[in-house]
Amino acid sequence: MKENKETIIEQAEQAVLHTYNRYPVVLERGEGVYLYDTDGKKYLDFAAGIAVQGLGYHYPGYDEALKAQIDKLLHTSNLYYNTPAMEAASKIVKASGMSKVFFTNSGTEAIEGALKTARKYAYRKDGRNDHEIIAMNHSFHGRSMGALSVTGNEKYQAPFRPLIGGIRFADYNDLESVKAQITDRTCGIILETIQGEGGIYPATEEFLKGIKAICEERDILLILDEIQCGMGRSGSMFAWQEYGVKPDVMTCAKALGCGVPVGAFVLGEKAALGSLEPGDHGTTYGGNPFACAAVSKVFDIFEEQKIVDHVRQIGGYLEKKLDELVEKYECIETRRGKGLIQGLVISNRPVGELVVKSLEEGLLVITAGSNVMRFVPPLIITKEHVDEMIEKFERALKAD
Repeated sequence: MKENKETIIEQAEQAVLHTYNRYPVVLERGEGVYLYDTDGKKYLDFAAGIAVQGLGYHYPGYDEALKAQIDKLLHTSNLYYNTPAMEAASKIVKASGMSKVFFTNSGTEAIEGALKTARKYAYRKDGRNDHEIIAMNHSFHGRSMGALSVTGNEKYQAPFRPLIGGIRFADYNDLESVKAQITDRTCGIILETIQGEGGIYPATEEFLKGIKAICEERDILLILDEIQCGMGRSGSMFAWQEYGVKPDVMTCAKALGCGVPVGAFVLGEKAALGSLEPGDHGTTYGGNPFACAAVSKVFDIFEEQKIVDHVRQIGGYLEKKLDELVEKYECIETRRGKGLIQGLVISNRPVGELVVKSLEEGLLVITAGSNVMRFVPPLIITKEHVDEMIEKFERALKAD
């Protein structure tokens, strides 16, 4: 006998720690770019599990690759080699033009590894342990103590102080603000190539190239967080590629596995040769054969199906339709974003209310910051899906 929605929600509230205010929906299955709840209601998914489901649900070949790996091997540990991890790492290196990969279980863990890389790189140069990292205000890098320490949002940080020391904050897209924080102890500068949770702010070319120049001049590691904006979402495989600014360390996750929990930090040659050594960092599950089989297949599908080219095309159409909403509705101030990571700035109306109204219309969208509606759909959406989203979202806008 199938349990009803209320029973499932009640069970969750009794057994699951209440750290999320969930919507009263129990999602049961997905197909393409649609999700279905236990009541059979259909939802157009423009949230993609917070930018995770880049290929939507049950993309041809993806499930089969995972099922085949289950029949072979699930876990070995990093004490031994395994084929999927080696294949996945090679494909990331090829796509990024960088040097070495360390697999993690999440984006937060990738940030932890990136921070350790910067500090170890500086330590190997001068033997000091008082190095500093510059991060950005209104950034978001994760919930662990290290990632939280470089997340420029007091609301997230306040209950968990003291955090790790040696962190300075500058203003995003303000190069002079960054320069003002530089000292002889600066070992790394970390930022999202496109700020996500902070409100969908792409870096300006001047800002990103200016920071890169500072890092090269002072031998500081540039860490670019591509956890949300990477893997094709911006219209480039990695958003920094559009700027021509290669980081020393890149973090990625979310659509890296398109549903399987996996992350990675990727090092350029300088960082790879001059930072972490055996014994400096580790993980039990990182590089897991099952997770890496997913990563490997994702890269194959991206290449064979020209997913990034598709994002560039459909992203332009989404931008056009969102810009039309800006012109049409007074409560929408502006649009920000690149490709399929877009935000609408909403005024005089709570964005949380719009999320609920959209849900009622069969549309899944999420917020970014306090006043931005975020659109991060599966990368495989078509113009028809964009039109359907606009229709549903307009109904939500007009609802009382």
